[in-house]
Amino acid sequence: MLVLLLTISVFAQQKQVAFKDGEWLRYKMSYSGFLRAGTAVLEVEETELNGKEVFHTKGSGWTSGMIKWFFRVDDVYESYFDKDMIKPYVFKRKIDEGGYKKHRITNFNYDSNKAYVQDFLKQTDTTIPFSNIQDMLSSFYYLRNQDVKNMKTGDEIAIDMFMDSQVYPFKLRFLGREVLKTKFGKVNSLIFRPIVQSGRVFKAQESVTIWITDDANKIPIKMKADLSVGSLRAELEKYKGLANDFGKK
Repeated sequence: MLVLLLTISVFAQQKQVAFKDGEWLRYKMSYSGFLRAGTAVLEVEETELNGKEVFHTKGSGWTSGMIKWFFRVDDVYESYFDKDMIKPYVFKRKIDEGGYKKHRITNFNYDSNKAYVQDFLKQTDTTIPFSNIQDMLSSFYYLRNQDVKNMKTGDEIAIDMFMDSQVYPFKLRFLGREVLKTKFGKVNSLIFRPIVQSGRVFKAQESVTIWITDDANKIPIKMKADLSVGSLRAELEKYKGLANDFGKK
């Protein structure tokens, strides 16, 4: 799920809204290209937080079938962010990935520029200074509203992402364009490669590739990641509530 979440970002035409209340995306996850591994869902709703109108976004991912017997995943990510500026107010992360667990809630205070992190498993509270950051979910929606029409192969987009009580530099490299054959027909797409940290999961820094619809929605339609063992693929399976017509710029 983290892979999908870290790579889902990118981008609608300038001054064009890429998402709205009610957007819902479901992805089929497969292992090594043929074995159904699980499902991931991303959804957006308007709500109110401390008297402010905000977007509440939620990303859920879970394993199914035979994969669940060997490696159980049950992940939930949530972000509450400003509707106009897309700056995060609250970020929630509760994951279980083969026994690797985290349960944290982060509140961002813009008066003090400090993030207050509650760790419910370690039973600790931490305060971390920040400046101009996004959380793991708000970053995806923030980037989707950026102008990428003039990007050239090799260009990179960089943001600072708050994750696990630290601020990490996150980059996406533009690889070009491709017409994909999908269950929805032929879809014009933009290809990006996130620069990820190698180690626990990924083979190398550049082991993830994602295809984004080259339309006004800029939604991820395909992802492939080379893992330490095998590969993981995600493909858009169903959608509803898009802000713009699918496939139209």
